[in-house]
Amino acid sequence: MALTTIALLPHSPLLIPEIGRANFSFLAKTVASYETIKTAILAESVDTIVIISPHSTPESDSFVINVAPEMTIQLHDFGFIPSKTSLAGDAFLADQIASVLRPEFPVQLISEDTLDHGSAIPLYLLKEAYGAAKIIIISPANSLSLADQWHFGEKLREVLRASDKKIALIASGDLSHRLKKKSPGGYSPKGAKFDNKLIEYLSDPKTASENILKMDTKLIKDAGECGLKPLLILLGVLNGSDWQSEVLSYQTDFGIGYLAMNFKLWTTSQTS
Repeated sequence: MALTTIALLPHSPLLIPEIGRANFSFLAKTVASYETIKTAILAESVDTIVIISPHSTPESDSFVINVAPEMTIQLHDFGFIPSKTSLAGDAFLADQIASVLRPEFPVQLISEDTLDHGSAIPLYLLKEAYGAAKIIIISPANSLSLADQWHFGEKLREVLRASDKKIALIASGDLSHRLKKKSPGGYSPKGAKFDNKLIEYLSDPKTASENILKMDTKLIKDAGECGLKPLLILLGVLNGSDWQSEVLSYQTDFGIGYLAMNFKLWTTSQTS
């Protein structure tokens, strides 16, 4: 297979001009990061985009894979009605993923034709890049441990490697929601500590997963994040590959940590 583009991207609705309005300009660095990932996806002519979203289902004790044949981007909850944007689901690859992972992990298949905002916002912002590419939405099992998310990613990697498709993998998620007094979850000094530690750990591929898995659970809880589990699934997929992270942007203007990060594979041996 070819894992062509791998990224962690925030999913703030303010990144969409019609929603962000006057606030949109404050997130210019994050918008530019999306343009970087968009260019990469366009250049690789991907066949499938796998989005790991923390908001796709309330299910907590199973990993959930959306196998709907068609999915629609709807942003009504944010006061924006885009022109109809329908995307084809990659039901065949999604079924392969479920078949391989089910013996080891609790996996639930759903057929939901409306995308949650954790997948809808990244896909809307990247829509000019992926053409006829198909979509798979995976959500973490929230009640399972961080290590379970990582091991799930390891097993997911086996399926992706066996595919002959060009695949982009996007972990959708925000870091701490408690960075400022105006933050949605209120302020906590642990918010900035969590974000800084996470970014520091991601700078070293050899120890990133180990260090993140050892992070203090109280620190994580106090930070009020929604991106850690999707990120750990992504890191599980990367395990065994030679990779390097690149911080494209990190913004805190609205009291939430919006980290955009590109993960570069340095060798072709893991993607052939």
